[in-house]
Amino acid sequence: MTALSRRSLLGGAALGALLARTARGAARTGAQAPAAPPVTVFTPLRRDVGMFTGRGGTIGWLITPDAVVIVDAQFPDTATLCLDGVKTRSSHAIDLLINTHHHRDHTAGNIVFKPHVAHILAQGRVPALQKTAAAERKTPDEQVYADQTFGQTWEQEFGHERVRLRYHGPGHTGGDAVITFVRANVVHMGDLVFRGMHPFVDRPGGASIRNWITVLEQVQKANAKDTIYIFGHAMEGLSLSGTSAELLAMRDYFTAVLDHVQQAMAAGKSRDEIAALAALPHFESYSSFSPDALGNVLGVAFDELTAK
Repeated sequence: MTALSRRSLLGGAALGALLARTARGAARTGAQAPAAPPVTVFTPLRRDVGMFTGRGGTIGWLITPDAVVIVDAQFPDTATLCLDGVKTRSSHAIDLLINTHHHRDHTAGNIVFKPHVAHILAQGRVPALQKTAAAERKTPDEQVYADQTFGQTWEQEFGHERVRLRYHGPGHTGGDAVITFVRANVVHMGDLVFRGMHPFVDRPGGASIRNWITVLEQVQKANAKDTIYIFGHAMEGLSLSGTSAELLAMRDYFTAVLDHVQQAMAAGKSRDEIAALAALPHFESYSSFSPDALGNVLGVAFDELTAK
């Protein structure tokens, strides 16, 4: 079975492996033993903006006495813990929940937040992508979709902070939003950055490696040198926040992927042979959320480069 034929991260074994890794400490304890509760942490970053780590994609937050905005929702169990923590930090209702994209480790917790938020916002392609993924998994009853969407850009004031959303085109999926807390100078990248990890490239969900490179460069150029970035996932031991150097490292990773695949194709190698590479040169230290994580990336790169 090739990497691509395993379908998307949403429906296959790859997501399970990624989420097991991002649980950070949840272990297999036997069929009858209960799973260890997820370890969750609220981490302030700058002004009233920070991040919440638990199980799934990193949650971003703006929490003040007069405004609360949440970015991404993880899974119902950690979404509940996040919501409880938000309530202890502000008595203000949650003004907005933003989904950076449609993958379930970022949206499954929507069902928990829904009764407590005024609106859920996402890029315009996200609800349809989420519905398609839910239909494949036969879980439509577990979904809560964004009730507001945007096209290219969106901005609004929340208390003393200004929140800006921008869609730069396909990258990790076909509907990735970059969220900027303007005055705090903090940018949530969603899964446009997997720090020190082989990423998942959701080609069935509209991803594009070539444009992903462009997105990373555009975001880096649009922000200041001291901007703090929040990343969707990171290798064990690495922080889920950092600088623009991590965006450029992700760009360089994908550039190396495309260069390697082009050279392998020129040498007459097949898709399966290319996807079987054990380690990408110069990125040997990168961790994998599943055994075929690198194979998925290389296979998608082959498909992009051979697409008519």
